[in-house]
Amino acid sequence: MSIPIRVAAVQMVSGVRLEENLAQARTCVLEAAAGGARVVLLPEYFCLMGRAETDKIQAAEALGSGPIQAACAAMARDAGVHLIAGTLPLQHPSGTRVWNASLVYGPDGERVCRYDKIHLFRFQRGSESYDESRTIGAGSDPVALQLAGLRVGLSVCYDLRFPELYRAMGRAEPLDLIVVPAAFTYTTGKAHWELLLRTRAVENQCYVLAAAQGGVHDNGRRTWGHSMLIDPWGEVLEVLPEGPGIVAGAIDPTRLRQVRTDLPALEHRVL
Repeated sequence: MSIPIRVAAVQMVSGVRLEENLAQARTCVLEAAAGGARVVLLPEYFCLMGRAETDKIQAAEALGSGPIQAACAAMARDAGVHLIAGTLPLQHPSGTRVWNASLVYGPDGERVCRYDKIHLFRFQRGSESYDESRTIGAGSDPVALQLAGLRVGLSVCYDLRFPELYRAMGRAEPLDLIVVPAAFTYTTGKAHWELLLRTRAVENQCYVLAAAQGGVHDNGRRTWGHSMLIDPWGEVLEVLPEGPGIVAGAIDPTRLRQVRTDLPALEHRVL
């Protein structure tokens, strides 16, 4: 990689209607591509935020078929971008859960990679309660890949709290970019979202691109938003606090080299 690569994160407030969510995602992907983005990231649950947690089980698709995957392939192909399709529900062997899967498509519309969310969120405070393990099966394998000349590490939402995941992805070769599609709750996002994103950028000396859900959804849930692009020094380059929209910017190889030369922390790792 020798020239800046433009990337974009799409922020949404996805609802209960699959077709409307897919149409909004498509509009944003095409807009991001028109702005020069070569890599576009959608948020977690971009296709559906159901009224009940079990709604995702009804919408789950077999890998390689179904309207959600067809729409993603068409978005990537029509926009001519590398599309990291947030997460979508894939059928799980149990029949009572889904894989919360992030699928990556090339500019030709072909699927090139799959990552299943490893860490499953659980939170209880007063009347606010979440437990993803009730409807989601946990993945097991970290995934990093070459995308548009960048080494990209894939992660999803709650994964952000586990630094060992990113160390594992960058062990063989440093990451240029970490992506984090998410649907952080308002409570946890307000407390920790930016702090964690900037920390992951600093400790891995790479860019971080986060695409969030950001607003009040049809099911009454409120998500934090604040999709952002962060540079390897931990500086927030662009941020969108709330509501639908796009965050965009460039991954600059000169900046990556500068940070890693000035402070060669990756070379100083012992463990």
